Amino acid sequence: MATRKRAVGSISSELVKKSRESMLAAVQIYNNPQTNFKAELFIVTTVIAWTYLLHAYYRKNKIEHRQCRLAGERKRFFRTKFGAIRHLGLDECLNLAECPLDDIVKKNLRFLIGIRHEVEHQMTRRIDDQLSAKFQAAALNFNETIKRLFGQRMALDCEQAFSIQFAGFTEETAKVLAAHDDLPRHLHSYIAQFENAMTQEEFDDPRFSYRVAFVRKTTGSRTAADKVMEFFPAGSEVGIQANKVFLKETEKRKYKPGTIVRQMKAEGFARFGMQHHTELWKAKDGKNPRFQFGALVEGSWFWYESWLNEVRTHCQQNEGLYKATAGPSVIGPNDT
Repeated sequence: MATRKRAVGSISSELVKKSRESMLAAVQIYNNPQTNFKAELFIVTTVIAWTYLLHAYYRKNKIEHRQCRLAGERKRFFRTKFGAIRHLGLDECLNLAECPLDDIVKKNLRFLIGIRHEVEHQMTRRIDDQLSAKFQAAALNFNETIKRLFGQRMALDCEQAFSIQFAGFTEETAKVLAAHDDLPRHLHSYIAQFENAMTQEEFDDPRFSYRVAFVRKTTGSRTAADKVMEFFPAGSEVGIQANKVFLKETEKRKYKPGTIVRQMKAEGFARFGMQHHTELWKAKDGKNPRFQFGALVEGSWFWYESWLNEVRTHCQQNEGLYKATAGPSVIGPNDT
């Protein structure tokens, strides 16, 4: 019996080790300036890392993670062509009731799994920049999870703190990156469908998509001058100003027309309806591409945050027409 416990423990430990090495390999591949196949390799290796990590957790806690079915009182295991027992894939691991991950972490992983399915067996073009925030979140989530489940000694944050850039970010390079939008149509469709099923709170959660702004810094303090990175709380004055000015992620929040109308009603403009919204965007030529108020995705029009602000300004300037006594509340952009 003691031998059996040692065997179980050794396999679980080996899975954790392989899981950790897989995630380190994913980050190293992505940070390698000579690798052009970054996103695809990162996703595949990250999925392996998370799969092994969950297998290790399930094995350690004696939770069944092999593919099987019940035949009477006996389990019948599914096997490979040459007889090995099949284990659960990552998506199946996430579906188990005993899964130790938060829902938002699961959403990040399901997003990556979906991208993997869309790019399997075919070449893609420049998806690294567009999806980098999701990749960063997956790596940070992994580090927090492996420490929580298997101890601080398994932490990865001491291995790679950040990657060094060869090129500095200027206003012109920022505009080029922001304007670059050559994702294949099927990936655009997948991302839009996935994100539109999320609430605004889920979309903004850094565990789903980790967004940062890089600012070239000068300082009079000799002790602070050598810090490559300095983090400010998102709600602080510095954080707010940085979000207004510096490099924005190319993935913009998308709002359905009905969501914008309901948001205005929730903010007290109860008389503002869909007809008013339609008349407003027509009057302002809101669907003209040069204004970048929205985009057509798979035959449906979605509005960006900039248009929501336009509508809000319009309502505020015409309170007599729309104002009511309803109190303000927050509605996510993906409500139907």
